[in-house]
Amino acid sequence: MREDNQLLVLTHLSQLLTAITGFGGLIVPLIIWVTQKDKVFKMDEHGKQIINFQISLFIYALLCVPAIFLFGLGLIALIVVAIIALVFPIMNAIKASNGEPTNYPLSITFLK
Repeated sequence: MREDNQLLVLTHLSQLLTAITGFGGLIVPLIIWVTQKDKVFKMDEHGKQIINFQISLFIYALLCVPAIFLFGLGLIALIVVAIIALVFPIMNAIKASNGEPTNYPLSITFLK
């Protein structure tokens, strides 16, 4: 098993593809994680965090849509989710490049 902080950084930053493609932020990290989890040190840990975070963001965004029509606060919540989706991958990419532990708050644990 090799240590590859650059690939970990790339995996965290690949989540930002959601802003461009709408769906790449889940698919690309998933492919990197599945193909490299046994080859790169700490890839399994980072990959699970990223997938959990992306699924959680998707669920939060889905919950915001009906809240827009029902309460009006859903739009503000959706903007907050979008900001979180942009900020935390960048912060965790910086942490991964420095070899520090990463953390995605508000992430529901689907994969342990």
